[in-house]
Amino acid sequence: MLTPTPSAPPRRLAAPGAILLVSCYELGHQPLSLASPLATLRAAGFAPVAIDTAVQDLDDETIRAARMVAISVPMHTALRLGLRVARRVKQANPDAHVCFYGLYATLNAAHLLGEAGDSTIGGEFERPLADLARALDRGQAVAAAVDGVGTAGAPAGPVLERAPWSVPARAGLPALRDYAGFERDGVIVPAGYVEATRGCRHTCRHCPITPIYGGRFTVVPRDVVLADARNQIAAGARHVTFGDPDFFNGPGHGLRILRALHAEFPGLTFDATIKVEHLLEHRRLLPELAALGCAFVVTAVESLSDRVLEKLAKGHRRSDVEAALAALDEAGIPMRPSLLPFTPWATREDYRDLLRFFAERDLIDHVDPVHFSIRLLVPPGSALLDDPDAAAWAGTLDAEAFTFRWVHPDPTMDALQREVAAIVEAAAAANEPAGATFARIWAVAAPGDPVPAPAGRRSRGRPPRLTETWFC
Repeated sequence: MLTPTPSAPPRRLAAPGAILLVSCYELGHQPLSLASPLATLRAAGFAPVAIDTAVQDLDDETIRAARMVAISVPMHTALRLGLRVARRVKQANPDAHVCFYGLYATLNAAHLLGEAGDSTIGGEFERPLADLARALDRGQAVAAAVDGVGTAGAPAGPVLERAPWSVPARAGLPALRDYAGFERDGVIVPAGYVEATRGCRHTCRHCPITPIYGGRFTVVPRDVVLADARNQIAAGARHVTFGDPDFFNGPGHGLRILRALHAEFPGLTFDATIKVEHLLEHRRLLPELAALGCAFVVTAVESLSDRVLEKLAKGHRRSDVEAALAALDEAGIPMRPSLLPFTPWATREDYRDLLRFFAERDLIDHVDPVHFSIRLLVPPGSALLDDPDAAAWAGTLDAEAFTFRWVHPDPTMDALQREVAAIVEAAAAANEPAGATFARIWAVAAPGDPVPAPAGRRSRGRPPRLTETWFC
C-alpha cells in the first residue's frame, strides 16, 4: 500500500517574489505607491517583487510565484485596470491572497471583496500591508489578526494613524526614462515624483480624499522627502512633481523642502498642485516659489459656474479664479488648470463660458484637452451623496464601473460630453496640437460661432508641461 506524499508546506512570504506589488496607472509617474511599501516590506524582512503594468509586462510565472498580491488603486483608472489584474491572478493562482490598497480600495470594498479581492486597505497603507504579510506568513486569519485590513467578513475603515516613515525604495523599479518627462521649449528631461504631505485639510465634495481623510492631512518628514528626491535626481531626474493633493496644506513645510533642494540642485525645476483659495491666501509666497524653480502650478479650477462650485464645495468662486490667475501671472508662474466641466448642475452656456474664458485669456495651450471632456465620477462613499438633492440626480450605483450612473436633466449635455470625449480621444491618438483640438470642441459646443480670440494681451506662448496627459 502506497503512503500518500505529504503536501509541501506553504512557501514563506519572506522568499523572493512571494509578495507581488502591482501598480497599473499613476499619472505617468514612477509609482510612489510601489516605492513606499517596498521600503516598508523590505524593512520587515520580506523580499517583494514590484511590477508597474503601465510600462512592464506581468507574466504568469511571476503571478504563480506569489502568495500575496497587493494591487495599488489610488484613482478610478487604476482601479479598473487593477481589477483586471486581480481576475487574472485568481485564474492563474487561485490560492494567492489579493489585497487592494489605496484611496479607491475602501470606497469600493463591497464590490472588490465580492469579486476578486480578499482584503482592502485605505488611507495610510504601508504598516497594514506589512502586518498583512506577517499574518499570512504565520497562517493567521486575516480578519482577526490585522488592524486596518478589511475582509468580506470584517470590513475596515481607512487607516489614518501613521507608522514610522521609510525612504521610498526605488531601486528595481523601471527607469525614469520610461515615464512622463518634463518639456520646456521642445527639450524633454526626466521627471521625478515626491509627496511632502498626504491627505488634505479641505473637504471638496467630489474628491475621493474627502471620505478617506475627512479633512485631515499628515506631513511626510522633510528628510524622507529630500532623500527620495535626491535618489531620483541621482537616477537622472531634472524636474520633480510634488504630488500632494495641495502643496500649500503645509506651506512652511513645503518651502523648507524647496529651499533645501534649490540650494543643493540650483537647476532643478518642479511643479505642484495648489488650490485657488491657497494661491490667494499665500500669494506673497508665489515670487519665492518662482525663484526656487516652479515651472507651473496645477490648480483645480473645475468650473467657472458659482452654482457648480458651491455644489462641489470648492471654496472658491469664478472671481477667485481670475484673481489667482493674475497672481500667478505677476509671479511669472503658468497656471495649468484641471477641469470638471460635466456635472449634473452645469449648463451648455456654462460650458461655452468655460471655453470662452480660456480662449480669451490665451490659455488654450495651458489646458490638457482631456479636461474639457471630464464627467463627474461619484464613487460609493462620495461626500456628494450627502447632498440633500442627491436622490434626484445620483441615479443607481454601477458597482462594476465604480460610480453612480447619474444622468443630466438636459440630455443634450450628456450627448455633448460623449462628442467631446470622442474628439479628445481621436486628437490624442493623432498627437494633434491643443489649438486644433480646441477649435473642434468649440465647433460642437457653439456651432456657427467663431473661436474667441485672445482679448487684448500679448501671447503667453506654450507653457512647460509633463509629456503625459493626465486624468483621474
